[in-house]
Amino acid sequence: MNNWSERIRNEIGKAVLGQEEVIERMLVALLANGHVLLEGMPGLAKTLLIKSLGTALGIQFERIQFTPDLLPSDVVGTMVFNPQSGQFVPHRGPVFANLVLADEINRAPAKVQSALLEAMQEKQVTIGGETQSLPKPFFVMATQNPVEQEGTYPLPEAQRDRFLFKLLVDYPHEQEEREMMRRWGQVTQQPELQAVSSGEELLEIRQNVDQVHVSEEIQDYVLKLVRATRRMAAGDRPEERYLSYGASPRASISLYQAGRALAWLRGMDHVSPSIIKEVFLDAMRHRVGLTYEAEAEEVTADQALKLIIDTTPVPGGLVAK
Repeated sequence: MNNWSERIRNEIGKAVLGQEEVIERMLVALLANGHVLLEGMPGLAKTLLIKSLGTALGIQFERIQFTPDLLPSDVVGTMVFNPQSGQFVPHRGPVFANLVLADEINRAPAKVQSALLEAMQEKQVTIGGETQSLPKPFFVMATQNPVEQEGTYPLPEAQRDRFLFKLLVDYPHEQEEREMMRRWGQVTQQPELQAVSSGEELLEIRQNVDQVHVSEEIQDYVLKLVRATRRMAAGDRPEERYLSYGASPRASISLYQAGRALAWLRGMDHVSPSIIKEVFLDAMRHRVGLTYEAEAEEVTADQALKLIIDTTPVPGGLVAK
């Protein structure tokens, strides 16, 4: 584990116990300049995890609680009248931060989701006809609840595709939950985190990530995996047609970038097949759709994607490790 990663993890660990793999994937997303969608039941510290990450990174953090009555101007900002000058001036919204937490993103209507996701894609917003760039680094981490779908507005496929990862947050282990009670059972004893990095350091590290070697064979492997999702959707093997549509070319780029970032975190100077396999589910599960038959058979997106990993051969000359 490299020094930057260790500093961040140790600091987050003061507030959040466990979730090691989720934290690692969030760091991968930061290094790959990607956004993250976290899905999990209420009370699993998704919000606390993202807030702790922002504190540890030493960057500007803003939280937006998405509700059905939220307006796009509540996110990006609006024009306000200045009585002294007699003119309208732009008032920046909470999206003008380095790390934006979109809490329960599926509770806001499509207009608000689109306003945020446009900012994610373009790294800029328009207020009163004037285009304003968002700060660097800029990334969005959104949360959503897999239950309580009544009164929610699920993200459309094109908008989900803008997230690098969709991470599934699960319940902690028994020992971790026991330690949570012991550590934070007292009302007056709550964790206080310090900044152990900076946005400038993150931008510098990204240049090192770009130096991680991705061989032609690995590039071919990435393409084969992504294109296999489209072949499954096309019904090449009718008995295994679990997907209604496959992943887009953006998925290939995301898998390529995520593989580089994870390899760098692991102290490797090249991307291996095992690295690609590790990030494949997180980078793909939100980019594919299930058929009615798959849903009737209770086949999940992860199960369909695992079938693709198992049936896609590793390029010749490479060992799957």
